Amino acid sequence: MYTKRIFPIKGVLIWTRRHIILFIVLGFIPVILFDVLELKWLHLPWLPLGVLGTAVAFIVSFKNNASYDRLWEARKIWGGIVNASRSWTIMVKDFITNDHSTKSKSSEELQVIKRELVHRHVAWLNALRYQLRQDKPWEMHLKSQRSNKEFRAKNYRICEDVEPIEGAVKPYISEEEFNEIFAKGNQASQLLGIQSRRLKELMDQGHIEDFRHMEMMNMLVEFYTLQGKSERIKNFPYPRQFATLNYMFVWIFILLIPYGIMEEFDAFGAKILEHLSTHTDQASFIHQTQVAIAKHFVWFSVPFSALISWVFHTMEAIGENSENPFEGGPNDVPITDMSRGIEIDIRQLIDDTDIPEPYIWENDIVM
Repeated sequence: MYTKRIFPIKGVLIWTRRHIILFIVLGFIPVILFDVLELKWLHLPWLPLGVLGTAVAFIVSFKNNASYDRLWEARKIWGGIVNASRSWTIMVKDFITNDHSTKSKSSEELQVIKRELVHRHVAWLNALRYQLRQDKPWEMHLKSQRSNKEFRAKNYRICEDVEPIEGAVKPYISEEEFNEIFAKGNQASQLLGIQSRRLKELMDQGHIEDFRHMEMMNMLVEFYTLQGKSERIKNFPYPRQFATLNYMFVWIFILLIPYGIMEEFDAFGAKILEHLSTHTDQASFIHQTQVAIAKHFVWFSVPFSALISWVFHTMEAIGENSENPFEGGPNDVPITDMSRGIEIDIRQLIDDTDIPEPYIWENDIVM
């Protein structure tokens, strides 16, 4: 799914507000120890922290690039499904005729056959999207993290969690086919198998000649290929060793950054004091205020360390929430909406009736 509008900074701040509070607390602890309890030795040199921060930035960038590649590949796969579905429907519409049949059918009977093949394809689309929405162990962070759960509960719902797969598939196929596909594991693959079997029957009856049959079979092979590509992304996660180590490195940097940045602000405060001692009227109220601020300038490290920690953690969280493009996040591939769009398009191509309306989504979030 995706958001129609640019995700506002307000939404990002709400999504990460608990971590922002945590980062501020982590920034306060070393400053209190350093300035209030006067543990002046409690700091880290900036140079090794800078090197660590550079390494973490490269690792986060690598993960985000890999996550985006998975998301973009998924979008291209479903773009292929859109194009192939239209091509399939045009073939169904134009290739099934009485030209080579020994027993001709009426135009109404041919229309029933075309409608059957197109509806079965819609059933395949629905079965595939349900299979791609199934939970995987490595995807559970979307539903387990408190911020994600709250955002999901307030802003959108996933259709596949509300309506069972049986209800989405049954209206488009016969009772016999329904029982056949649910007696086996992969319903989407079984539906393509039934399509293949039906094409052979139509070829044997002469309603499809050999060349046209071959072209339509090639389209079924293309659907199998696109389904397999989707399943590859769904069933093989971003390597856990990279994801886990990336998470650990980010948090090591977050925990250490307050102790390194604190020394820099303390040194900057000392320079301000040195400047004030020679360039201002030491008896004035403004001077006394400036001196007080300079002596405790180390406290300014709290918001800056929180800001740096927030940037690194948020970038890591974006990669984590983008690596599984079918799990149902607010920025995933909108396969539910795309399936409905394909259904409307291809059923209109064969002049079908009772065509459903497009989904109406709340809060500009499209599933």
